[in-house]
Amino acid sequence: MSHTAHIPSHRKPRRSTSKLAVRAGVAGGVLSTLAMAGTASASPSAEPVAETTLEMPVLSLDLTADVASAVTTAAENTRVAAVEAAVTGELNAQEESARSGAAAEAKQAKEQAQQKAEKTAKEEADRKAEAERATRSSGRTTLQTASASASAGASADDGEGTVTAPATGSASAIINFARNQVGKAYVMGGTGPSSYDCSGLVQAAYRKAGISLPRMSQDQSSEGTSVSLSNLQPGDVLYWGSRGNAYHVALYVGGGKFIGAQNPSTGIVERSLSYDMPTGAVRIL
Repeated sequence: MSHTAHIPSHRKPRRSTSKLAVRAGVAGGVLSTLAMAGTASASPSAEPVAETTLEMPVLSLDLTADVASAVTTAAENTRVAAVEAAVTGELNAQEESARSGAAAEAKQAKEQAQQKAEKTAKEEADRKAEAERATRSSGRTTLQTASASASAGASADDGEGTVTAPATGSASAIINFARNQVGKAYVMGGTGPSSYDCSGLVQAAYRKAGISLPRMSQDQSSEGTSVSLSNLQPGDVLYWGSRGNAYHVALYVGGGKFIGAQNPSTGIVERSLSYDMPTGAVRIL
């Protein structure tokens, strides 16, 4: 086999005669067309081109429905806003009323609590008084004996025993005033002239004699000097409790008796010492 049998030739193949003919025909057609176009553009137009005017369509819109809808919507919005404002106002009024009602209830509850506390304090004081009376029951016999001896004419030359001599001077003025109040009402905090509490009566009686005493029982029991219950004199201030912390006071009037504003049920009374034995006494005159 030859060594050059499969090596392609480097020369360009010749074009076929038919292809060359086709190409020549196409080129001639193109040149013919260009020549005719040039001739047509060079010759003047036989007839002028007529101008055409375009008319825009006239729009006829009926806006009545749209306007009515807008008005209706605005009116509805206004109505809704008014309703909301009314509801808000009503709610605010109800809240304010609720707050006012709660404040009134709180005030009433506070007043009731204060009244209850005052009542409880009074009941506690009465309970303590009863307890004091019970614990002092053993001393009543001794005082009754001393009072009986004084009433029978026992003397007090040695300073012992209960004095039965009539009150004179300031003591007389104090006791006379106290006796004139017997039968009047007991009112807590009362200072006269129609009603008294225990310390109010003692203060008013001493004022009659020109002597000023503190208003409260505990302070009155701190005045003057302490004296024994077996050495009492008319005008001495009796106290129940402890000196300086007494919860009740009265006036010794002689003869083993005292006058005091006891409680709301008895009012101002004159009683024997054995009715309610005092804890102690102070002498101010």
